[in-house]
Amino acid sequence: MIFNYENIKKIKSSLSFPSQLFINGKYQNSITEKSFENTSPIDGNIINKINFAHQDDIDLAVLKAREAFNNGYWLNLSPAERKKVLLKFATLLERDRLELSLLDTIDMGKTINDTYNADLPTSIDNVEWYAEIIDKLFDDISPSSNEYMGLITKEPIGVVAAIVPWNYPLWMAVWKIAPALITGNSVILKPAEQSPMSAIKIGAMLSEAGLPDGVFSVLPGDGPITGKSLCLHNDIDCVAFTGSGEVGKLVLQYSGQSNMKRVQLECGGKSPNIVFADCQDLDAAAEASAYAIFGNQGEVCSAGSRLIVQKEIENDFVEKVYELSKNMQPGDPFDPKSFAGAIVNTEQLDKINKYVNIGKKEGASVQTGGNITMKETGGCYFEPTIFKDVKNNMRIAQEEIFGPVLTTLTFSSFEEAITIANDTEYGLAAGVWTKDINKAIKASREIRAGTVYINNYEEGVDSTIPLGGYKQSGIGRDNGYQALENYLQVKSTWIKIT
Repeated sequence: MIFNYENIKKIKSSLSFPSQLFINGKYQNSITEKSFENTSPIDGNIINKINFAHQDDIDLAVLKAREAFNNGYWLNLSPAERKKVLLKFATLLERDRLELSLLDTIDMGKTINDTYNADLPTSIDNVEWYAEIIDKLFDDISPSSNEYMGLITKEPIGVVAAIVPWNYPLWMAVWKIAPALITGNSVILKPAEQSPMSAIKIGAMLSEAGLPDGVFSVLPGDGPITGKSLCLHNDIDCVAFTGSGEVGKLVLQYSGQSNMKRVQLECGGKSPNIVFADCQDLDAAAEASAYAIFGNQGEVCSAGSRLIVQKEIENDFVEKVYELSKNMQPGDPFDPKSFAGAIVNTEQLDKINKYVNIGKKEGASVQTGGNITMKETGGCYFEPTIFKDVKNNMRIAQEEIFGPVLTTLTFSSFEEAITIANDTEYGLAAGVWTKDINKAIKASREIRAGTVYINNYEEGVDSTIPLGGYKQSGIGRDNGYQALENYLQVKSTWIKIT
């Protein structure tokens, strides 16, 4: 296919829009016959009506997931056999790459360039990586005396509920379901209500790949009803969640109120991006800093939303970021040339606009942007926005905005930079720009964040690298072999030798 605007519009016009629940290997309507309108932020038009999973639907999906797990349809397959199924799934993702990309673009407004050239390839890579690693992991034998043998083995935890956000609809889903499935668990996926269609579609694709019925379900719905019911369900063994810190805390509470299910959380961020005056390539740092906040419309948990610049280079450096932002304006998400697309919905658009007004009232000055734009489309679009004269105690420097809003702060000394960086309740990611390797390593050790990028920011995201946060940015990790630990129990078997 020639990847151009006209071909994309042509294929888009022939798309079918998934809307049903996927339970026990088939699509079906909600038992309650309830649904919700699915609206595209691109133009404000209703796409379709999505079936809304309530308690009866959840109970059915959990029952089938538990039956499949207890009967060992998937669990008892050898790692090599499970590997074949996930590798087949990866080929199907490549086969339907454009359709899945379009569904995510239509649902949440991000550009087709991002979904097709970034989200889908990385999702496919993630599935393939977990498929390939599973038959290369070994259990352990403890170094006990000759009278005993201690076996340390890992077993799947059981039924996993994966609750994922709207900013990377398919990619975030794969981050949960690939390691959870490959380790032998049953999985129930709840996509965000703002972006459910690609998740619904992959139900049938996993069945086509050979996954037994019942092992994977998709239950679209909202957080207060569907998400909460999953978290409180006494026959779910683990909840893997990515989303806001506010909801993450509720997930923890629901675990305690029910069966003390395991909880893995990847929550919010207010990530510092520190640029020292001795940075070797300020142009590269400026470009990466602009991408770190304006890419994906700023709707990224680990966005470099706090730019912390050494005072002697502040004006020149922020000017570089400002000049770059001129070419990072939102446009038609279906146009491959557009850098950014729409904000996910009017609620999020209003939230971003509210924070811009808060920043102005707090005394920060707007270097550029700060406005809702492209109103004539009927969609949700916001300009790249840069604040100067920011103090780290301002709300715009402390609270997650989740939009294309950059706050810039300054520092004089290394110690001050680290203090500012750590002065937040979050600890998801950070960036450090310096040519001094000792300074870089020292900064990495002192910054309280799950990932520290040195002389880059989120470049070359790789399935091998675990991602997750310190403090209120979460518990546990996605990606890498560390993510497998979310979905496995450790069993010790102590054998006396006679």
